[in-house]
Amino acid sequence: MKTIDEMLHLALLTPDEHRQISHWIAQASSPDEILKMPPPLWRAVERASAVMGVDDDLMRPPALDDGGLVCG
Repeated sequence: MKTIDEMLHLALLTPDEHRQISHWIAQASSPDEILKMPPPLWRAVERASAVMGVDDDLMRPPALDDGGLVCG
């Protein structure tokens, strides 16, 4: 939900899209139910995600040195 809220804050979603998407996610009982979101709402999320670079973030390898992680 934080990402959806950020999308609203950045004006990448309309207040109505935000409300509908938030409601859909809240009532979904599983990830599979979220995937059944109506196509217009998915398109809105995809547009906002592209602007925010969400896919790029998900494809970036994790920074293993973050937070002082010591391996071994």
